[in-house]
Amino acid sequence: MYPVLLVGAGKIGSAIAKFLADTGEYDVHVIDLDREALDRVAGDANVTTSPVDVMEPGQLSEAIDGRKAVLSAVSFAQNPSIAAAALEHGLSYFDLTEDVETTRIVRGLGERAGPGQIFMPQCGLAPGFVSIAAFALAEQFDSLSEVRLRVGALPVFPTNEMKYNLTWSTDGLINEYGNPCEAIHEGKLINVLPLEGLEHFSLDGVDYEAFNTSGGVGTLAETLEGKAHTLNYKTIRYRGHRALMKFLMFELRMNEHRAQLKEIFERAVPMTPQDVVLIFCTVKGKKGGRYTEMTDARKVYAGAFRGQSCSAIQTTTAAALCAVVDMHVAGQLPGQGFVRQEQVRLKDFLANRFGCCYDVSRH
Repeated sequence: MYPVLLVGAGKIGSAIAKFLADTGEYDVHVIDLDREALDRVAGDANVTTSPVDVMEPGQLSEAIDGRKAVLSAVSFAQNPSIAAAALEHGLSYFDLTEDVETTRIVRGLGERAGPGQIFMPQCGLAPGFVSIAAFALAEQFDSLSEVRLRVGALPVFPTNEMKYNLTWSTDGLINEYGNPCEAIHEGKLINVLPLEGLEHFSLDGVDYEAFNTSGGVGTLAETLEGKAHTLNYKTIRYRGHRALMKFLMFELRMNEHRAQLKEIFERAVPMTPQDVVLIFCTVKGKKGGRYTEMTDARKVYAGAFRGQSCSAIQTTTAAALCAVVDMHVAGQLPGQGFVRQEQVRLKDFLANRFGCCYDVSRH
């Protein structure tokens, strides 16, 4: 079996552990400081656990010993030290971060990787799969005019004023709403403001809005700089959500008090396992001499995947990371250094036993 160290036993981490262990091909050791979270995954075959503080180098070094890859499912703030430990011990590294600065640090570490060792951050839904899908569309064009990425993880039954429930990392959510957002304008890489760029649309009789958020585009904007005239990434929400968030983040200045904001969200906004993930990638440009538009649209609902009952965000995030780990083990990814999501071939990803959760033709 392929031995991996999984850091984090939360909602996404527990799903990753179960997905990988269920194959019978992965030996998964899970570490976390939350003993209750560890207890929830400890009973699974091929899963072992131990309480470890990853910010203590000695404890992390001991946990890494004997593993071949490190998978991080914790807050972006912890990832640089985890990635540094992976480099030191010669392990490949994968994470789910949406944080731009963290990705830059991981990229720098990846440039020092040895043979067979890769560093691949941003392995979730967005950033992650959305870049794989958008790049696959873009490759079909002779020249690119516009690349648009739209992603949302939403409650199926919104009941509060925000029309939103917590579905994943609260730190990551605040990060997306408060940090600068990368985009391409007139061929140049630029930063735009979060919660701006508001647009409205309807789908299947439901009204949505979309607006700028940070991190979801991953490295795709850098990859397509000078090739696409315009590229932007926006988060999808039900109408009215963005106005409340803009008031909270900037008019009440809670963006400057993120620890307090996290406490408020986690106390007052419930999580839900009844959610849906929406993914829309649209590319315009010249194809065969004609100005053409192509769209990749997907919806993934909460439900069973690989024998586990999961929310949609659990499935899409955990399965995306599992898929690229699987592809790394199978030799389907570059063999050394920093690996971008857009280097993953969409066809191979969807054919993977984990990536197939995004293949709507199978649902």
